[in-house]
Amino acid sequence: MSVSLLSAQERSGERRPEGFGGYARDYLARVRGGDMGALPAVLGLLALTIAFSVARPRFVTAGNLANLLNQGAAVTVIAMGLVFVLLLGEIDLSAGFASGVCASVLAVLLTNFGLPWYVAVLGAILTGAAIGLLIGLLVAKLGIPSFVVTLAAFLAFQGAVLLLMKGGTIVAVDDPTIKKINFDGRFTPEQGWVLYGVTVAGMLALHLWKRYSRVRHGLSAEPLSIIAIRVVTVAVLLGGAVWALNLERSKSDTTSQRGVPMIVLIVGVLLALCTFVLNRTAFGRHVYAVGGNREASRRAGIHVDAIRISVFVICSTMAAVGGIVAASRDASVNPNTGGSNVLLYAVGAAVIGGTSLFGGKGRVLNAVLGGAVVAVIENGMGLMDYSPGTKYVVTGVVLLLAAGIDAVTRRRAAAAGLR
Repeated sequence: MSVSLLSAQERSGERRPEGFGGYARDYLARVRGGDMGALPAVLGLLALTIAFSVARPRFVTAGNLANLLNQGAAVTVIAMGLVFVLLLGEIDLSAGFASGVCASVLAVLLTNFGLPWYVAVLGAILTGAAIGLLIGLLVAKLGIPSFVVTLAAFLAFQGAVLLLMKGGTIVAVDDPTIKKINFDGRFTPEQGWVLYGVTVAGMLALHLWKRYSRVRHGLSAEPLSIIAIRVVTVAVLLGGAVWALNLERSKSDTTSQRGVPMIVLIVGVLLALCTFVLNRTAFGRHVYAVGGNREASRRAGIHVDAIRISVFVICSTMAAVGGIVAASRDASVNPNTGGSNVLLYAVGAAVIGGTSLFGGKGRVLNAVLGGAVVAVIENGMGLMDYSPGTKYVVTGVVLLLAAGIDAVTRRRAAAAGLR
């Protein structure tokens, strides 16, 4: 592979000095040069959490933590798919209602036709893939701007949801397997700790393997002290979350609500899979390359049209998964599923997390961090009894700040020669 197809992170990683001090100085230099990554999202999430915890102590209760996870899951999953599209400098305005269409297909197949849950889920996911394929072909082969195509799809899918829901009916989703996804599915406390142990051990193993691989090939690698700090920090945060979620949240003496919600595992698996695809496969490197310079990628032999089509397929397929998650949480599908603020929050989550609107920069983890920021804003302001209008204004301001930071850091990175 030519050097031009390596990501900026990989190139800067090869220049990274050895030792904790050298690593810290290099990191600060990259931040000053505009390569901030997800730092603004992390700092924003920390500040919001502290502010809401002080203003409303019940914000940090086990019950509200579980509600946050369930509440933000659908938007986060959709945002994870949007990252692939944004990496190419494209946009998908139809992702919200695409999730609604797929959720409607799920509900109709389950309730109206009485099909098994796995057939309904497959039908919803295939619907999402077909939607993405159609959008991708129109963008890549006909040359219609993605903004126009997905705006038209936004309107069309809104009508499709109404047709599937027969104008305004609500279709219940009572299948117990579907409801376990994001409604009443929880791991036992013991299973939660096992999941925690596997996650931390897996993270440590991946970091050590990456370091070993780079050292073996003569490349600079992260100091062991940095790996230790990173793993210990995540272990403490996750450990605290598992402990809190294992507390009894039910106010009834006959039912129990202890345990980590199952949606956590689903989002974690999707995050790991999408991250692997972007960071460890030729396809992922080609996505970054096309997002960075489409013409140079074409001359390097990359099938640019295929990459453009595939990211829309991935985006709409993830939107389908997000629709299933939303249908599970509501235990129903209605004409507004996937509408309202879903698209705005999903795009906002990706951008707030650190994915660039200009293409070529971002990670799937950004969507998860941004989704957490959006969920915290909505949940915290709800606990403080702010009106929906105030929530929209605050979320819009946060999104504008994230886009502004992206634009400013992009110019600084270009001036510093990092792009």
